[in-house]
Amino acid sequence: MTRLLTSLALAATFSTAALAPASAALAAPAPKAALARRAPPVIHYRNATVDGVKVFYREAGPADGPAVVLLHGFPTSSHMFRNLIPFLADRYRVIAPDYPGYGQSDAPDHNQFAYTFANQANVVDKLVGQLGLKRYALYVMDYGAPIGYRLALKHPERVSGLIVQNGNAYDEGLQSPFWDPIKVYWKDRSQKNRDALNNLVTLDITKFQYTDGMGDVARISPDNWVHDQALLDRPGNRDVQLDMLGDYGSNVPFYPDFQKFFRDYQPPTLIVWGKNDKIFPVAGAHPYLRDLPKAEVHILDSGHFALEDRLDVMAPLIHDFLDRKVAN
Repeated sequence: MTRLLTSLALAATFSTAALAPASAALAAPAPKAALARRAPPVIHYRNATVDGVKVFYREAGPADGPAVVLLHGFPTSSHMFRNLIPFLADRYRVIAPDYPGYGQSDAPDHNQFAYTFANQANVVDKLVGQLGLKRYALYVMDYGAPIGYRLALKHPERVSGLIVQNGNAYDEGLQSPFWDPIKVYWKDRSQKNRDALNNLVTLDITKFQYTDGMGDVARISPDNWVHDQALLDRPGNRDVQLDMLGDYGSNVPFYPDFQKFFRDYQPPTLIVWGKNDKIFPVAGAHPYLRDLPKAEVHILDSGHFALEDRLDVMAPLIHDFLDRKVAN
């Protein structure tokens, strides 16, 4: 009996000794470097006042990092960049504003505020000025393209690079049937032609923009169109959107100026384009190479909001591009 108890005691001692290092390892705090690698970047949700209008923006990344300004499209807001921002904020100071009338920014009555691309570009210009950005890369998508390019015309020396995602600057990119009723309204601003655009701010069209042409619809969160439509359905917001759709035609005469900026300044450019987009079709991507022959072009099996189903492809491409062309 004594021998048995002695054997059990020794076995327990050896078992405890064997487990002790593992237990200590589990209890030991992780190295700071490992914790830093796991920690997601902190994103701040801020407001600025521009000409009496509250402008909301998302900000992340080191304050002294190279700046990247993300300019959203229709009918969304900086919400479209919510998944991309953490990938860039490890090294870059990322600023993603909501234009007035969109997202969390103020939406003044359209009779009190000019919902034009010229005015939206002025708001963004004043915002980045308040934030002290002297040089920045521009990510432009949809409406963000003419807004960003108008900003570039004002301050061409400030643009350190371009990331273009389904954002047009050429006549070839406006040949989709989607634009036919909008072009009619450009030529004749009658109430009849304005009313013909009402369906463009309905849930069906909002959902269509997120799902049509996507390589994998199962990757698209329904939160996207629920979020956007709730904002579109705010009282008075339909007029905001119809004003902007009507004013999009004011960008077309600037296309030669945008293209001259490309030729004269040759900003490093990355083009990532969802080839199945029926609003800004892939025909609008290739003409950039006429003026930016060194642009890097990636045509993706995706639709209008390519970040929603191709983030795993786009985020590394964008970060690598910024690392090679902007950060150095």
